[in-house]
Amino acid sequence: MTTIPAESPLLARSGAVQADGLDAGVAAHYGDPMREQRLLEQGLAVVDLSHRGVVTVTGPDRLSWLHSMTTQALAGLAPYTSTETLVLSPHGHIEHDLHVVDDGETTWLTVEPGTSAALVEWLDSMRFMLRVEVADVTSSYAVLGEPVGAESLPAEQADRGVIAWRDPWPELGADAASYSDADPHPAAGRVWRELIVPRDRLAAEVGDRQLAGIWAAEAERANSWRPRLGKETDHRTIAHELDWLRTAVHLHKGCYRGQETIARVHNLGRPPRRLVFLHLDGSGHVLPAEGAELVRAPGERPVGRLTTVARHADDGPIALAVVKRNTPDDIQLLAGDVAAAQTAIVTP
Repeated sequence: MTTIPAESPLLARSGAVQADGLDAGVAAHYGDPMREQRLLEQGLAVVDLSHRGVVTVTGPDRLSWLHSMTTQALAGLAPYTSTETLVLSPHGHIEHDLHVVDDGETTWLTVEPGTSAALVEWLDSMRFMLRVEVADVTSSYAVLGEPVGAESLPAEQADRGVIAWRDPWPELGADAASYSDADPHPAAGRVWRELIVPRDRLAAEVGDRQLAGIWAAEAERANSWRPRLGKETDHRTIAHELDWLRTAVHLHKGCYRGQETIARVHNLGRPPRRLVFLHLDGSGHVLPAEGAELVRAPGERPVGRLTTVARHADDGPIALAVVKRNTPDDIQLLAGDVAAAQTAIVTP
């Protein structure tokens, strides 16, 4: 059984306030979330993501095996080149989001908090006679987030034991598809990576850099329209609804579980729901909670739900939400008593 620390040692830092929900175990902020976000935007801060799971896959068949089961083309992935792939259900619903980088001998995957054990169990059930080994190494490795656009270097791994995954969002991948009409994309030029570090070196890797809490990172993510498993997803989410074909799906690779849904919706139909960006009325003191229902007018049936709510240093209260496809994108919605002005992400 993998033993994972319940709380990050970085919570001992001055001013740290622990997050809750999906991000429990790391700091929501260190006393000044707006300043922390400014530092993050300037490339001067690092975010504790040590609650994320880390999984390794070794063996000569590792890349072709992962290629055969997930949404991205991985068979020819070059060492120290980052990509993203999804594990889907047989009906095409998103089950796991894998941040993938290979060092030539080991494929490193980082996943959402609390999901590594389930992923390893499923991967082990799919090994059959292939030459692969899967390990949950979350107890030995932790993750830091930093606003750096560089891929990992072999020297970083050799000298410090770290390897980096560079986030491709919002770059359009090979044989990918965009479900947004935004041009340019609001996250164009965004830089972000996850640094996978030996857990006993977590504090040393932070060093004297400023720490920013998860609230700052989530505000940046929401403002970049970047979906997150466990926030924007539920048990029936398909990738098209979140514009996730952009970075995580290769449309012309071989068969994999859930591929029929990816192809059918892309070729013949439109997704039943769509991701939107919202500016929330910030005149009140309290923002609506994530999960709050969205309506067109008081007393009407819900048309969607808030998935991420954040306070952005420049744009104020913002949110991501998933709404029904036929919801007009030029109307104001309500989350309780809070007005929400839409910007279309996935085109209706």
